[in-house]
Amino acid sequence: MIGFFIFLSLPSLLLIIDFIWYLTKKKRLLGTLLVRILEIVSMLGLPLLYIAVLDFDLKNDCCGDSATFSPEHRLSIYLLIVLCTIAYFYASYRTHIAPPILEVTVNILLLIAIILNILMLFHLNEAWLGPIGNLPVILLCMHMLIKNHQLFLDYAQTMKNNSKHGIEKIAWMILSMPLLSKVPVLLVLSLPLLVILSAILLLFGQKQDSFIRAFTDTYKHGFSQLDYMCENVTCGGHFLCSVAAKGHPELVKPQRLGVRQNAPILCNRQLLVANAFEELIQEKMPATHRLIRHGYNKVGDVVHKYYSIFNNRYVADTIYILMKPLEWLFVTVLYTFDLKPENRIAQRYLSQEHRKQLNQH
Repeated sequence: MIGFFIFLSLPSLLLIIDFIWYLTKKKRLLGTLLVRILEIVSMLGLPLLYIAVLDFDLKNDCCGDSATFSPEHRLSIYLLIVLCTIAYFYASYRTHIAPPILEVTVNILLLIAIILNILMLFHLNEAWLGPIGNLPVILLCMHMLIKNHQLFLDYAQTMKNNSKHGIEKIAWMILSMPLLSKVPVLLVLSLPLLVILSAILLLFGQKQDSFIRAFTDTYKHGFSQLDYMCENVTCGGHFLCSVAAKGHPELVKPQRLGVRQNAPILCNRQLLVANAFEELIQEKMPATHRLIRHGYNKVGDVVHKYYSIFNNRYVADTIYILMKPLEWLFVTVLYTFDLKPENRIAQRYLSQEHRKQLNQH
């Protein structure tokens, strides 16, 4: 595991050394081939790997891996990432300066890439991911901004006598500014560019504020504003059976209080049987258990989303009745494949001390 972490950290370490060398020596330390490899790994490979594993197919989840970007708004961020990546590789592989307006746009996108990755450093719930995935992108884009600035200055020396008009003249003035003065101007100009992109994305079901809500409409991340939606969710629990146990006592027949994640929980026979069945499946068929649990957690999302409805006793009664056939099935499986089914059922939601006492009898 440590070796794998070091391997993933290599692009970041090499680019840090190269960037410091460039600032002090005015030239790159790394060779062209190695830089090209690091560009592909840092700008394409690692971002695609992260999105594929930790965002693309994920939803907001209180109990498992939760989407980095809001599922409803991630398209906006994906488009921004694609445009920034295109701008970077265009700037990296070109041999001549672009027309002024395109040149300004390329530099704006590079600056947006830097800002986006800085935001990601604070947004990711795993602190180690930022230095590995985001820092290399920041360093590469910063170097590219410096390179673009120098390239334009070299070009401008041969074009001083050419007259410019209108927007082209404004773009020329911006590009001619000192680098530290140019960055705030590019930052301001990024706003109308984002507005234009937002207007286009409206046609694809995005919102005007999707660039912001992609970060805020998430769970358990740095800029998440929906963490409160996980307050009533007990992870790894039996959502439907837990709700059913809250019905009218004369119907659901609560037996005792139990302990789940250091919190008290009301237990009836149905809940205890369901939990015992899950434990048996986990022991005998772990792969099947993971599949069942993954699907059942989605049920928990629905219960949580409409918790005020499910918290009603009459709704709980209905769920209890609907779950009865499953309870009978669970009991049948337990009595078929477990030597001591009632012991397993009785141990559900007990403290470790009480479990030991029960096992001694």
